[in-house]
Amino acid sequence: MTETTVGIGGAAESTDMVLNIGPQHPSTHGVLRLRLVLDGERIVSAEPVVGYMHRGAEKLFEARDYRQIVMLANRHDWLSAFSNELGVVMAVERMLGMEVPERAVWMRTLLAELNRVLNHLMFLGSYPLELGGITPIFHAFREREELQAVMEEISGGRMHYMFNRVGGLKEDLPAGWLGRARAAIADVQTRMDVYDRLVQGNEIFRGRTRGVGVLAQEAVHAYGVSGPIARASGVDFDLRRDEPYLAYGELQDVLKVVTRAEGDCLARFEVLLEQTHNALDLAVACLDRMAELPPGPVNQRLPKVLKAPEGATYAWTENPLGINGYYLVSKGEKTPYRLKLRSASYNNIQALSVLLPGQLVADMVSILGSLFFVVGDIDK
Repeated sequence: MTETTVGIGGAAESTDMVLNIGPQHPSTHGVLRLRLVLDGERIVSAEPVVGYMHRGAEKLFEARDYRQIVMLANRHDWLSAFSNELGVVMAVERMLGMEVPERAVWMRTLLAELNRVLNHLMFLGSYPLELGGITPIFHAFREREELQAVMEEISGGRMHYMFNRVGGLKEDLPAGWLGRARAAIADVQTRMDVYDRLVQGNEIFRGRTRGVGVLAQEAVHAYGVSGPIARASGVDFDLRRDEPYLAYGELQDVLKVVTRAEGDCLARFEVLLEQTHNALDLAVACLDRMAELPPGPVNQRLPKVLKAPEGATYAWTENPLGINGYYLVSKGEKTPYRLKLRSASYNNIQALSVLLPGQLVADMVSILGSLFFVVGDIDK
């Protein structure tokens, strides 16, 4: 039997304290709970406790037809709605053996990269805010609004675009949209250097992030970490290059897979920023290609009741936050028999259990923010 005397003096110093961060806490981006065991100011162990936001999307997939499930898939990572839609329609199209019109392929690639920029800008602005720098978030929202305007014009939605369809896209682009999108991208590109100067050049930001929260490559592989976080630890893997889908096979001369070797908070931010620059370049390349394409259809005609043949398939995409995958099982009905979602944030956040131990409590927010997660993407 162990007896602990709680009081003022030496006994209190040798007693570990359990601290709950969340589930409602400003630094957790939503309802995430971290159960920390502390020895003074040092974290001894950390356990991410998830599920507070779970809405059962994977079970609801089984009660919706193949057109309706796009709405459910759209929402788990609310900063990457277009990319989320893309994964599920690609899985259904693969089951159907369906070819998507070339114009729709290039449009999907363009919109996926614009969605990537919108996602990254949110974190490029909010991460410095969590460390005490308020100015970058205003710049981030200005750039986001300019790109949101062109995305809203085509879909009517600001967050949940609902523009993908099985077989292509909902409709063609409005007249003059390509020119307006090109102007918006050019405006954003001219102002992106503000993050290089204002954030990366800030000695306080660098002091709070350099050498903090180093994630080893072994942990990346063990936990299935992907996306910018994995590449910041030197894992050179990107589905757009290594298993091209959409039009990425024709964009290899523009696509740049950004990596760093340090694996710390600063490296994760640098990868995200450089990847944003590259996503804008990819969007311009898509605009150039679309200007050469002749007019044509952007979707396939579908039967009134759409049924996927019996079988199973797996479709994965390089979402803004990492690898997003759908494992679809069909029994030949109009609804999926099973649709399992592999989301990037769910795997990435598990790495906190090896990232936080040994760190100071003061660095916990720096590390947590650098994982660039969305809680809905964890809980699905």
